[in-house]
Amino acid sequence: MFIKVSSATNLGLETIGVDVEVNIANRGLPVFDIVGLPSKSVDESKERVKTAIVNSGIEMPTRRIIVNLAPADVPKEGSYYDLPIAVGILGSVIKCEIPKKSLFFGELSLDGTLRHTKGALLLSLFAKEKGIESIFVPKASANEAAIIKGINVYPVESLNQLLAHVLGKIQIRPAQYHKEENSNREEKAEFDMAEILGQEQTKRAAEISAAGGHNLFMIGSPGAGKTMLARALPGILPKLQEEESLEVTKIYSASGNIPPEGSLITVCPFRSPHHTISQPGLIGGGTKPQPGEISLAHRGVLFLDEFTEFPRSVMEALRQPMEDGHLTISRSQARVKYPSRFILVASANPCPCGYLYHPKKACICTQREIKRYRKRISGPILDRIDLHVEVPVVDVRDLSSDQKSREFLESSNRIRERIIKAREVQRKRFLNDKIYTNAEMKNEHVKKYCFLSKEVKQILNQAVMNFHLSARSYFKMIKVARTIADLEAAENINVNHMAEALQYRVKRENYELG
Repeated sequence: MFIKVSSATNLGLETIGVDVEVNIANRGLPVFDIVGLPSKSVDESKERVKTAIVNSGIEMPTRRIIVNLAPADVPKEGSYYDLPIAVGILGSVIKCEIPKKSLFFGELSLDGTLRHTKGALLLSLFAKEKGIESIFVPKASANEAAIIKGINVYPVESLNQLLAHVLGKIQIRPAQYHKEENSNREEKAEFDMAEILGQEQTKRAAEISAAGGHNLFMIGSPGAGKTMLARALPGILPKLQEEESLEVTKIYSASGNIPPEGSLITVCPFRSPHHTISQPGLIGGGTKPQPGEISLAHRGVLFLDEFTEFPRSVMEALRQPMEDGHLTISRSQARVKYPSRFILVASANPCPCGYLYHPKKACICTQREIKRYRKRISGPILDRIDLHVEVPVVDVRDLSSDQKSREFLESSNRIRERIIKAREVQRKRFLNDKIYTNAEMKNEHVKKYCFLSKEVKQILNQAVMNFHLSARSYFKMIKVARTIADLEAAENINVNHMAEALQYRVKRENYELG
């Protein structure tokens, strides 16, 4: 008997329909074969499906079973074919009608229950695009799939439950999307801005970075507070917009980073990989290309502490994603495209020992060592970072200040309110341009939205000539000035806005020259 069951496979963020064709022959030796370019994980489905059917109290047919995953020229990988294969076999044995215009997707346990399976959101998006009415997924993945409206998402607990539903003995109710208890809360940062003593200029740079989506580079001695400042950044970032949330959730669904019963991601991601990370770990890759840290940080923050300790090849691989906001990974078996629009926050010491310019400790590095150390970060990478700030050593008087004086320090919530207002201004400005922040502006957007008076142009042109800045730096300074103006609710960029933007660029020239 021949039965066809509809399923799908995920290649990156793209979903391709797969027909699971099950044929149980009346003649031939009792074998169970899967064809159609299956990987090892798909081939192992044979044992999971057979054992799950038997442990569900259903007799497994002792005949020749051939399962074809079509189209046969597309590599198949993953455990989500378990359910459609089992449904095809059960449909042949019990001779029940498989629901039409439905997709089946999920991994089986040996006892016949279904396990949480990655990629349920992508399946739901594919079903809506193709006009498919229903999808059957593991109960632990149903909330993720139910994010997409207009699709009947049936949460399946076990093979026995699904079989009873198909036979009309019980009715599985479609899942209703509900937000996780923690998904609607404010992102809990490790530190509050009010806990950071001193460092007013660095906190200001962090505010500008969060408001406009600008990259930030902090240079300072050990213990100055660079890491603390970076880890306080999630507390001042606004929640993701609906379109941004869906973009981020798709990446986390494809990579299997959404937990059971998980749903829409509404807070900005914060990723902080160690400096020993490999290039595929940061950028993404593998035989079947998986998203790396830069894609998992999409619409959030990628914090690279001890930036100079990262391998040169890893740092240079950031060039194209930082500029384009996406990257394409090409392999022999697949070619996938992942978004990577993130805020890069990097930190480094001024020299190998870390105490150059320290007011109390003497630097023991030679000029040659300092120059070699700083050359680990190339000029093109520094040129792609908008804000460069020196983090000074905190004065002991700030550390020993009493509680009353600390009450005047701004909290993360108060800074976040200003950032939300600035982001709202940008959202309205770019409503028809398919971008969200000032940092994403192309040159055409800069000309359209960033009017510069004669005085402002004069200051900018003078800085470009004095410091021999690149064309990229020229436009980046305008974008930063536009963000500073948005934080003050100013319609146009004024002289003071451009002057503040320039000082964050001059720091970069000092770092390169040593």
